[in-house]
Amino acid sequence: MEKGVQRWVVDISKWDPSPNDFCFALSLLPQHQRSFVTRFVRMEDRKRALVSRLLQYALVHEVLGIPFDEITINRTFEGKPYLENDNAGLEFPNFNFNVSHHGDYVAIASEPFCLVGLDIVSYDIPPKVTVLEFIQNFSSYFSSLEWDNIVNAGSCDGILAEFYRYWCLKEAYVKAIGSGLAYGLDKVEFHHTRWTNISVKINWEDTREWRFWLFELGKGHWASIARGHPRSATVSYRKTLKGSEFNLEEYHKGLHLPNVDFVSRTVEELISVLHGEAHNIPGDKRNT
Repeated sequence: MEKGVQRWVVDISKWDPSPNDFCFALSLLPQHQRSFVTRFVRMEDRKRALVSRLLQYALVHEVLGIPFDEITINRTFEGKPYLENDNAGLEFPNFNFNVSHHGDYVAIASEPFCLVGLDIVSYDIPPKVTVLEFIQNFSSYFSSLEWDNIVNAGSCDGILAEFYRYWCLKEAYVKAIGSGLAYGLDKVEFHHTRWTNISVKINWEDTREWRFWLFELGKGHWASIARGHPRSATVSYRKTLKGSEFNLEEYHKGLHLPNVDFVSRTVEELISVLHGEAHNIPGDKRNT
């Protein structure tokens, strides 16, 4: 099952496509996916949306071996993407993935068994706002212990870093279960040892059903990964999974699969994967 544990990241600041190059990359996506990219006005937002979808199709194709024209990716009511195909194979009994983007980075993470949540943060704040003014807007999302750790983290840079690390973990948890809502996040309390051995209390109770990791991506960006039990998923997202109840041995095998580092991919690599696949589709008109 270890092949199903993937972490890919793209630095979109290194991709400066011409209008023709952008349109070509967009044409590689199925027709119904393109409107999710072109609805954005700013080119930077369009780039993030496009690369997010290129990552999804390329990862599913490379990991599961599903031909490009047979990949069906939809979204739940809350907006979480999922693979609708039934041919993921017995090797990956609950294959699922999650995407995130912020600042210069777009990333994807997948798991073969457990839920996966991914979030990226960039350490920045709106102009003309102090760090303390900025974080105060989010105080209700943190437990008293977390908030004390944040405001007592030292310098303004230290406070901002502490804030974003906690926020990143909370977002990864929310995205893993597929809720799309931040309500009640003050009851999701994180504990750590210098940001390793990260654990969580949910409704003030210890849980052993989740594992979390933080990664420094560079240029003031961090990413977090959440891995948890499938039965924690929201009702709508649980319906997209092959199963949510497993015996203890199966579950522990999935929960304790080795975590992996992020692999840097380029937009050109993703285009090459999907372009080659599209050319192998008889009668395909995407690239004409």
